[in-house]
Amino acid sequence: MSTLSLSSYAPPSINATPAYTAEPQDFEQRIALADRLRPRPAGNFIIKNSKKGEVTLRLNAQEEDAVLPVYGSGGLVEGAVELAKTDGVTSVEVKIEGTLLLKEIAEGGTAVAKLCLNTQTLWVRDAVNTACPSTLRFAISLPNAFDYEDKNYPLPPTFHVKLSGLPGFIASIEYSVTAIIGKPNGPLPKVKSKALGIHIGSIVVSTPFIYYPRTRPALQIPPPLSLSLYQNGFEPNSDWKCTESVIPSKSLIRQDILVKLYIPASRIFCMGQPIPFHLSFESSAVSLAAFLPMAPSVNTVSKYRSTRVQLMRQTTVDVRNTVMSGVKTDMWRVDCIAEGTFKHAGDGPTWIAFKGEMIVDEEIKVAGFRAAGLSVKDCILLTVTPHDPIKSPFGDLREVIPVKLATDPWSANGAGIGAQRDSPAFDIPTPPLGTDGGM
Repeated sequence: MSTLSLSSYAPPSINATPAYTAEPQDFEQRIALADRLRPRPAGNFIIKNSKKGEVTLRLNAQEEDAVLPVYGSGGLVEGAVELAKTDGVTSVEVKIEGTLLLKEIAEGGTAVAKLCLNTQTLWVRDAVNTACPSTLRFAISLPNAFDYEDKNYPLPPTFHVKLSGLPGFIASIEYSVTAIIGKPNGPLPKVKSKALGIHIGSIVVSTPFIYYPRTRPALQIPPPLSLSLYQNGFEPNSDWKCTESVIPSKSLIRQDILVKLYIPASRIFCMGQPIPFHLSFESSAVSLAAFLPMAPSVNTVSKYRSTRVQLMRQTTVDVRNTVMSGVKTDMWRVDCIAEGTFKHAGDGPTWIAFKGEMIVDEEIKVAGFRAAGLSVKDCILLTVTPHDPIKSPFGDLREVIPVKLATDPWSANGAGIGAQRDSPAFDIPTPPLGTDGGM
């Protein structure tokens, strides 16, 4: 594990090259140990061409039991092309490709965006290089971003989603690494394959890989709120963001109910850790008594509850990247990826309070992103929905709070792997209710 050592003596000339060491020397002391540099996997991912097995593509630094190779942000795709026979080989190159595919199911229309395309030529036969080596090593870095229609986007993770509707869409982001061995029969032909863009007669060994950029919050989850001794509900502080809403009363003799939802102020959460929240209701004793049947269900999870706190994920596809009658033609789907559970925190004559948490669905592996015509956003959704809206003494409530997810937990030893900083520039999703939507 790498460390940064700080010398205790006067620094050398600014033009001199500093000498870094893995461990502190006698005159140095360690001031921080960053745990973001994890040990690299020591396994190899191996794939051979299916016909004769004469070409092997070996990818280093992979888990021993990996189903597919995995790389992170700015990852180094390194390995070797191994040839059992080198006779007649004219060239060897390695190509990394990434594509974002938006495919319309009904009409069959397809939009493709190239996310990255890096090619490294490992060997070419010429007057000097007449014998191809049996092993050729390579190392290609993945880009951190890509350009599409004059806009720059961070390189998105491997992703696949289906949006039902009219028309239905399939959106997918895929990456691959390919070894191409030029070995034509006889002279090099001039005809190229339209599908692969390579010379016919070449040997191709390819494998998809998973691009999994890692992030972590810049701030840790704050300590839970305490109940206030001087006011209704919880004692607020700057570590928790409070969102206030009102449940309207249908009767003039009952007061409206003030609802306060508290979540950590950073609004950035590790998807592998519980997301905490606090919820309080303030009104007259008469209104709170009438509201009790709609209050949160303690220690239970049921889709029939009146009061729910959920984490929603909205996936949006820009259908034709055009504007029709002033309205952008988007199609979306919304999925609940975490359901809040409640515990009673306390109550008084004019208030009742709950604390709770949400656990993100274990199938969720990637954070939100935007890439060309595809975007994925997350938000916390607070709803209060009467079972019988006609007979209910109160109306309904719906509050949306944009949040972001990170792949890894907060670390005390530095910002870490692509840490997400708190920023007010959250995009507010379009209506996150139902399963699929249109314009």
